[in-house]
Amino acid sequence: MSEGSGRKNLRMPDDNQVFGVVTEHNGGNHVRVRCMDGRERMGRIPGRMKYRVWINEGDVVILEPWDWQDEKGTIEWRYEDQDADQLRREGHIE
Repeated sequence: MSEGSGRKNLRMPDDNQVFGVVTEHNGGNHVRVRCMDGRERMGRIPGRMKYRVWINEGDVVILEPWDWQDEKGTIEWRYEDQDADQLRREGHIE
């Protein structure tokens, strides 16, 4: 983090990934995500994150849409609240 600005270098989505906001938790390892490309997708929380990272409604995530089924994808990353606020200030998400 830089001294004066309070800005951190955050993980950004790769070419095949998008920012999203969790709108609904559907139980188990499935969530509904409103993606920044204008699509609504069903997100799957992978086993490596399932019990380590709790994902709730309103959380900002990185989602990787599936090649074979674009209306679904895998959650790759969840941002902490202060990191999500920084992304909003910088205009990356709404």
